[in-house]
Order: sequence, then C-alpha cells, then structure tokens
Amino acid sequence: MDSLSETQQHAVSTLQAISNCDTEAAIALLESSNWDVQAAASLIFDAAPTAGPSISPRSPSPRRRIENLEIDDSHQGALRDNRRARDSNRARRVSLTSSAPLFRADLHPHVQSYGIARYLPTCPNSLVSILAFPLHLLSSIFRFIFGVLRIPIPQIRFSGLNFYRPLPSGPSDPRSVSDRWVRALEDETGAVCYSRAGTQIVGASSATDAGPSSLTARAGAGVNGEPFEEGMKRLPDFTLASYEDVLRICQRDTKIACVILVSDEHDDVAEFKRSTLTNPAFVQLLHDNEIIVWGGDVREKDAWSAAQKLQATTYPFVAFLALQPRRGSRAPSTSSSPPTLTVLSRHQGRSVPATAPTSAETLSNHLSSQLLPRVTPFLERLRNAARERERDRTLREEQDRAFQDTARRDRERIEAKIAQSERENLEAARRVEDARQTEQRQEQERLESERLAVIRMEWRRWARKSLVTPEAAKGTPGAIRIAVRLPDGDGRTIRQFAPSDSLTGLYAYVDSQLIPSHFPASADPSAPPLGTPIDEESLVRQSIGATEWWGFRLFLAYPRKELAWKSHTRLVDIAELKGGAQIVVERGGSHSSSRATSPNGGEDDDYDTESD
Repeated sequence: MDSLSETQQHAVSTLQAISNCDTEAAIALLESSNWDVQAAASLIFDAAPTAGPSISPRSPSPRRRIENLEIDDSHQGALRDNRRARDSNRARRVSLTSSAPLFRADLHPHVQSYGIARYLPTCPNSLVSILAFPLHLLSSIFRFIFGVLRIPIPQIRFSGLNFYRPLPSGPSDPRSVSDRWVRALEDETGAVCYSRAGTQIVGASSATDAGPSSLTARAGAGVNGEPFEEGMKRLPDFTLASYEDVLRICQRDTKIACVILVSDEHDDVAEFKRSTLTNPAFVQLLHDNEIIVWGGDVREKDAWSAAQKLQATTYPFVAFLALQPRRGSRAPSTSSSPPTLTVLSRHQGRSVPATAPTSAETLSNHLSSQLLPRVTPFLERLRNAARERERDRTLREEQDRAFQDTARRDRERIEAKIAQSERENLEAARRVEDARQTEQRQEQERLESERLAVIRMEWRRWARKSLVTPEAAKGTPGAIRIAVRLPDGDGRTIRQFAPSDSLTGLYAYVDSQLIPSHFPASADPSAPPLGTPIDEESLVRQSIGATEWWGFRLFLAYPRKELAWKSHTRLVDIAELKGGAQIVVERGGSHSSSRATSPNGGEDDDYDTESD
C-alpha cells in the first residue's frame, strides 16, 4: 500500500468498502482493470454465479458517464478520519494461495466467490458447450495465472458459446429494484412507509414512473393518511424510481433529496436501519419538509452508480442534495447562471451512539439547525420564481385565448355582415326580378285583355246586327213582354219577343244594350271577328262558361231566380217567362241583390207592373 499513489489507495479503499475483500485481492483486481474501480466491481458483480442465473458477457463499452455534482462537505472533515480508521481495522487479509474464498460466501446471490472456482466454466449441457469446454478451461487457467502475476489481460470470455440461459431472478428495472429493496427493508425492520396511498409522481422524464412506496398494508398500519396504531414503527416515504429520476424530480419540484445507500456487508447497516430509518422524529422531519427520500443497496447497479457519483466510501451513507447557486455567481436566479444540483452534506459510518454521524439525532439536528435554514430560503425563492413564471405563462395564455376569442368573434361578426349583405343583395335582386316579371306579366295581361276586349266588342256589335231579331209587333199572338233593368243605373228597357225567339236572342239583346253609345248600330260589322263563335253550337263549344263569355247574368225579379243561358231554348218553353217577366241584369261575378230597400224598410223591385 505504501508504494501506491494516493489515487490508487483511494481506489483500493473504495473497492474494499463495496466488496469487503482483501487488500491484495483488491490491488490485483484494480491492476487487471487498469485501476478502474467500476470495472473491477463489474468483475465481481457481473460474474456468472455457480448456482443461479448466468449473466451474459457485456461487450466492451465506453466508461459510464458520471454526473458531476458540486459537493458541500465543509462539515465532513472529522467524519473522514474516523471512517478511514474503521475501514483499516475491519479489513480482512486472505492470501491468494489459500484455498479459502477471497469473499464471504453469504454475499448477494449475484456475487460469486473470487478464487479458482470463479474461472471454472459452468457445467455444459449441449453439444456446442461440450466442444467449447476445453477452451473455457484453458482460458480460465491462463486468466488465473495472469491474475496471480498481476499481468493485465483483455476481457476475453467464451461464455458466449454456452447456450445455457437460466431464468432471470426478477425484474431489473429501477422501479422494481427500489420496490423490492423497500419491501425487504419493511420485512427486516417491521416498519411500514409513512404513507402508502400517495399518487405516483408524474412527469419524470424517464420511461419508468416515479412515486412513493405503495406496498401492501400490514395489520395495524395506517392507510390513506390515517394514524398508525400506537407503537407502530414508520419508515420514510421512499420514491420508487431510478437515481437519475430522483435528481430530475428534485430539480423540477425544487425540493431537497435525501439519498440513503447501504451495503449488507457492513455491520453498521443493520443498526442503522433499525434505529435511524425508523426514528419517529427523523421520519416526521423528512415528511413535514417534503424531502424526497431514495435508497438502495450498492450491490444493485443503480445504487452502485449513485455511490460512485456521490463518492461514498463506507456505509451506511446518507447524502442531502438540492439546487444551489453556482459558486461565485451573484445572480443565481438569472437565466445566464441557473442553479445547479449540489451535494449539501454527506454522512457515513456508524449510527450509534447518538453522536454518530448517521444517527437519527445527528441527522435531525443537522437538518433542523444547519441544512434547512441555509437551503430553504433559496429554494423558496426558486419556487416563487417558478410560480411567478407559471402565473405569467397562465396570464399570457389567457390573454392569447382572449385575443383569439375576440378575433374569432370579430371574424364571425364580419362574416355574418358579409353574409347578411349578400342575402340582402340577393333578396333585392329577386324582388327587382319579381317586380319586373310581374310588370311584364301585367303588361301582357293588359294587352291581352285589351285585345280580347276589342274582339269582344266586335263580336257584340256583330251579334247586335245578326243575332238580335226585330221586336215583335203589338198584338202578336204568343208574344212575351219582358222588362229588363240594366246594371249600374243605366235604366231599363221593355221589349216584345216573338214566340220563336230563343234564349240566346234574349242574351244578345241584353248584351246589345250594354254597348257604349259611341258605337252606333249603323256601323256594326256584318261578319264576326276571326276565331269567335257565330252560332249557339260554337258558343257551347267554348272552353269558358257562358257567364265568362257574356259577361253578365240574368235574374228573375220575383221570385228571384237566375235565368241561366242554355242552347236551343225558346222563350215560350221557359215557364217563368209566360205572361211576361221582369229581368235584372248583373255583371259577371257580382252577387249583389237586385232588390232595393225602400225608405220605409220594405223591399221594392223598383219596377212597375203591367198594371202600371
């Protein structure tokens, strides 16, 4: 040891603290791995066990990146001297030539004794393994000889030719490993985690969710925050995640992290679990200050990596980490110098007596009087700044939403106005078109009506000349005297009709009386207009009714009865006209009564009887 440099001595001490191996064996392993502590530990922990799952050889890979954490260990000087003294007294010396194994046989199941048996291959069980067995044996002998002579050799293994692959021992993801370790801790201490009903921590950047322990409740344990029974021991709420996830959670939530590392190869670990981790005051202090607690056994890969990064040399080991301003920075909260995750303090070694570095009293006093007063104000400023940024972000989002809503409403209002204007324009165009069509139709109807009126007048004048027979002379046997009252107050007329006159002649006579006076009878045409009926049969064949053709209707004055037009009907054949009659003429479609009301309230037909 005296011939080794300080760095090499530190590497030997670290490997001894992890594996509890002999000094010379540690030196031999470190020399064969070029003084790489992690590679030397991998030779131990990654070796295939004699009775258990075999581990496939790993291909050479670059050294694992160690995260650089600033370490605030100003209070650890005295602890370092005590640690080195204890490690020196507890080291066990075992000769390389001795048949006894260099490591204890009760190590973790994945750790195999370091000796001749380590280099012997597993029992072959296939044809390829049988053929490769001599190569395995020869390689193992050479490796053992080179190891004794301290000659470094490359990591060449033939285990890849072995087709035997036993079942794995269990899940190896960080969450499962943490859960398994917490369960074992509960079984060993008889305690339960402070709260097992908490929701898993969401937002870790890894694929594995992080969260507090959610183990099955034991009899008497509080669940969902209910008080524990008196005398029930408690454990801190361990976060079930990887070490890297815990660091990310610590940075994201601006909280203090407590990292607990143990190794069952150390005699102080059992007492530390029983006294410190179950101390009510210490557990309550961690819970009240929302400190993120994470732990593990260094025999597991994740815990071993954390021990390397935190520079743990003996166990149990407790470290507190939190965000702190960079050294030499006057404005840690600015974007140019963000805070960095810093190791605030490290505690390692015995947990008894009360003044021991990892006792519950020491850790509680350190938290209450030193760490929390020093760290909490800065973390609170970070939280306030984060809350302020969150408020600003929320305010900006609300403003953006309000702006977008306003823009959307304005856009909808403009679109509605445009649509309304288009509808109004279409409606106005439709109204103009309807008015134009209506006017055009009315004009056509007016022209057609005028044309028909001209034709009708021509026919009426022709009918007055051709269809109206001369009046029968007085005293003609069977003559019928008919008094006709014209509409619109045009007076009345009396005429003698011969017995041979037809109802058509009566209608033609009445129609001739309605011809305006500026059409003299002497100018009547001798031929009907083109397309008009010239006889009764033609009149019957018209598509319109008689009332529409004649333009008026005839009614008997008393009793009031319509004298409808019929073809080929003589006046003498109408019983109501025998002996004479009074007829009232009404324009076509008029339903007004021809009777007039006398001033005395009685009815008067305004006609004189023949006796008059």
